[in-house]
Amino acid sequence: MDGKMLARLGALVFVAVAMTAAAIEMTRKEDVAVSKPVRLQPPRDPLREGQRRCQQLGQDAAGDAGCLSVWAENRDRFLGRTPVPAAPHQNGGQ
Repeated sequence: MDGKMLARLGALVFVAVAMTAAAIEMTRKEDVAVSKPVRLQPPRDPLREGQRRCQQLGQDAAGDAGCLSVWAENRDRFLGRTPVPAAPHQNGGQ
């Protein structure tokens, strides 16, 4: 056998082995481990809880001081402003 024939035979064997390995890999079934989905608990948000409470109050929430405070804090958070502490109430000079 001359060198060219030996090189062709080697290439043919290499291609045959590669095609066989590819065919075996394509027909092999994957063993997928079935796992239960993990539910991550979001951090507790008191603002969100206050919004839920106000939602349950319905129309009465419009006169509720707590709901007005929650809505103001939510608005400030949405607009990216830092909340301003409430000024002390004065009784008109009494």
